[in-house]
Amino acid sequence: MPDPTAPTLLTVSTRLPGLLGPAGWQALAGGPVLALPGAAATAAVLREAGVDVRDVADLADATGGDVVLLTAEEAGDAPVVVGTPEPTGSRLLDVVAVMDRLRSPGGCPWDAEQTHASLRGYLLEEAHEAYDAITDEDPVAMREELGDVLLQVAFHARVAAEAPADRRFDVDDVADELVAKLVRRHPHVFADAGPRDVAAVERGWDEIKKTEKKRTSPTQGVSSSQSAAAWGAALAGRARRADLPTPAAADLTGTPEDLGQQLLALVVAAQQRGWDAEDALRTAVRGYAADLDAAAAARAARGV
Repeated sequence: MPDPTAPTLLTVSTRLPGLLGPAGWQALAGGPVLALPGAAATAAVLREAGVDVRDVADLADATGGDVVLLTAEEAGDAPVVVGTPEPTGSRLLDVVAVMDRLRSPGGCPWDAEQTHASLRGYLLEEAHEAYDAITDEDPVAMREELGDVLLQVAFHARVAAEAPADRRFDVDDVADELVAKLVRRHPHVFADAGPRDVAAVERGWDEIKKTEKKRTSPTQGVSSSQSAAAWGAALAGRARRADLPTPAAADLTGTPEDLGQQLLALVVAAQQRGWDAEDALRTAVRGYAADLDAAAAARAARGV
C-alpha cells in the first residue's frame, strides 16, 4: 500500500523534457506539483502549458499529497511512478547532445577543428577495431568499439550540420535516409512483395539498388578502398546475382582454416620474392572490374 503521508515521486526524462505517459499525467492531478533540479526542463515545459510547478532543492521539502518531479537518479531506490517511459534507443539522444557540446563554443578545441577529411582515417580505424572485437567474440570489446563507430557517425553528422547550405545535413537527415532505405529495400516486410527466401531477398536488393542509383554495372557502389579480397568477393557476388561472368573458381578442399593457411603460404611466398600479394590481387580485381563493366555494357547494348 502506498504511504498516504509520503509524496508521489514522478520520474521524468532529461532527454525527453515535457513528455509524459498516461501514468504521468494521471499522477500530476494528484496534488501540488514540485520539481527537483534534475526535472527543471520538464518543469519549464509544464509551466508553459499552464501547470503550476514549484522548484524545491530536495525531497525534504515535500510532504504527503505533493507530486514531485525528479529523475530516476534523484529518486534512488524509492518507489516511483514512471512518468516518462523511455523507448529503446533514447540514450542515442545523449550521444547527439554530447557531440553538440563538444563542437559548440566552450567545448573541446580539438573536436571543434576537425573536418570530414581529418576524421576519415579514424572511421576506418574504428571499423577495423570493431571487426577485430567481433572476430574475437568479445562482447565487452564489441560494445566499446561499436560505440566508437557510432561516435564517428555522430561526429561527421555534426560537422555536416555546420556546412554551407548546399552541403548541409544533420544526424536526423542521416537517420531519416537510413529508415527510408531500410523500408524501401524490404518490400517483403513493409509492403506486399510477399514472402521471400534469402536468395530472392538478395536479388531484390540488387534490383532495388540498381533502380535507386541508376547503376549500369555491378561494379558501381562497391568500394575499391576495401581489401582486395573483400573487393573481389563483393564483385563476384554481385556478378553472380546479375548473371554476369566470374573468374574460374579454384578447386577448394578442406576447411576454411585450411584455406587460410594456403593463402598465408602464398603471401609468404610472394614476400620472399619481393612481391606485394595485396597489390597483385588488387591489380587482378581491378582488371576483373573492367571486364564486368564491359560485359554489363555489352548486355545493355543488346537490350537484355
